[in-house]
Amino acid sequence: MVSSEASHYQSSPMAKYAGARTRPVICVSDVVLFLGGAFMSLLLVWSFFSFSSLSPNLGVNTDESTKCYRGTDMRYDPPDPVFYDDPDLSYIIEKPVKGWDEKRRRWLELHPSFIHGAENRTVMVTGSQSGPCKNPIGDHLLLRFFKNKVDYCRIHGHDIFYSNALLHPKMNSYWAKLPAVKSAMIAHPEAEWIWWVDSDALFTDMDFTPPFHRYRNHNLVVHGWPGVVYDERSWTALNAGVFLIRNCQWSMELIDTWTSMGPKSPEYAKWGQIQRSIFKDKLFPESDDQTALLYLLFKHREVYYPKIYLEGDYYFEGYWLEIVPGLGNFTDRYLEMEREDATLRRRHAEKVSERYAAFREERFLRGERGGKGSLRRPFVTHFTGCQPCSGDHNKMYDGDTCWNGMIKAINFADNQVMRRYGFVHSDLGKTSPLQPVPFDYPDEPW
Repeated sequence: MVSSEASHYQSSPMAKYAGARTRPVICVSDVVLFLGGAFMSLLLVWSFFSFSSLSPNLGVNTDESTKCYRGTDMRYDPPDPVFYDDPDLSYIIEKPVKGWDEKRRRWLELHPSFIHGAENRTVMVTGSQSGPCKNPIGDHLLLRFFKNKVDYCRIHGHDIFYSNALLHPKMNSYWAKLPAVKSAMIAHPEAEWIWWVDSDALFTDMDFTPPFHRYRNHNLVVHGWPGVVYDERSWTALNAGVFLIRNCQWSMELIDTWTSMGPKSPEYAKWGQIQRSIFKDKLFPESDDQTALLYLLFKHREVYYPKIYLEGDYYFEGYWLEIVPGLGNFTDRYLEMEREDATLRRRHAEKVSERYAAFREERFLRGERGGKGSLRRPFVTHFTGCQPCSGDHNKMYDGDTCWNGMIKAINFADNQVMRRYGFVHSDLGKTSPLQPVPFDYPDEPW
C-alpha cells in the first residue's frame, strides 16, 4: 500500500535529473540526431529499471558492474518533500512509523548518489551511561572499547553513532538500545543495516566482515541456536548484545512489539513473570530485552523465525571466558601464516587492508567457520557479566579476571590496527609501551 505521504509524490524525480544535463552538441546529420536520441531513450529506460531492486525490501538494483560510480554527494539535498518534512513522523519510541519502506525508497530516489553500495551499507550504533563510571578504571576501559569499534568501522567504511544519553527516561540499562536503534534507522535512510554492539563487546578480528549474502532473506541477525531456543528453552539461547537489524518496516514493527515488554509498558512486571515461566533458567525477575526477543521467537515462531537468522557458525559475539585464554595461540598462528607467505608480511596502507585480508582468507582460512576450535580469530568477544563501568561483575569470577581479560583482548585487537602504523604491543597484558615493528616482521626478529 502506498502511504498518504507518498501519494503527493507522483512526479518522477528522474525528469528533474535529466533536465540538469548540459545541452547536446548540434550535429549536422539527422541520422546522428536520431541515433543519439534513441541511445538516450535506452539510457533512460535502463536508469528507470536500475531503481527496481535495491534490496529485498526496497526493490532497487545495486549491481555495481552496471553503474558509473562517482561517490556519494553529501551536499545534495533537493527541496522535494520527504518523510523528514512530515510533522507527524516522530523519532520517539512510543510513536510507530508507518510506510517506512516507501519512505526510504523515495529518499533514495531523490539522493541517487547513495544508491551505489546501499544493499549492505551499515551504520554501527553503540553507547554507554551518561555519567562517570563507578569502577575506577571503567571510563578508561569503555574508551578503549569504543576506540576498537571506531577502528573497525574506519577500516571497513561504516559510519558509527555513539549514544551516552537515554532517549526514553524509562528505557534504561539493556532496554536503552531500542530507542537508539530506531532513531538511527530514521537518521540513516541510506543504510540498509543498523548494527548494534554493546559497550562491553569488542572486535577481535579486525579483518572479518559478516557474510551479508547469507542474510539476504532475513531482517535480524543475532548470535543463537534454534535447538536451544525451542528444545532447551534457555534464556541464553541467543545474545541480544550484538545484532544486525535491517532498516525496514518489518524492523520498525518488531521494535514496537519488542518495546511493549519493556519498562515503559504498564505490564512490565507481568512480562517478567511470563518470561520466567517459559525460560526457567532466567536469573532475575525483570523483563529484559534478550528474553523478550526469545519469547517472540518461541511463542510466535511462524511470524518471527523466518526473518530472524540465528547465527551460530562463527563468533558473531563470543563469550569472553571461552575466548581470552587462547588469544596468544591465535597470535602465533597468524604470525606463522605471515612467515609462510611474504605477501602477508608486506607493509601497506591501512586503506587497502581488505586486500590482504582477502588474500589470507583465500590462502589459509577458506572453510574455517570461526567458532570454537577454529584457526580463525574470534570475530567479536563479549565481556558479558563483567560490567566494566559499574564494577558489579558476576560473582562467579573476580574482578581482576574481567579487567585483565579486557586488557588482553583490547591489545590483541589493537595490534591488528597498530601494526599498520608501525607498532605493536609486545605483551598483551600491558597497554604500553608499544614496540616498533622490524621491516620484515615476523620473519625478521625483534
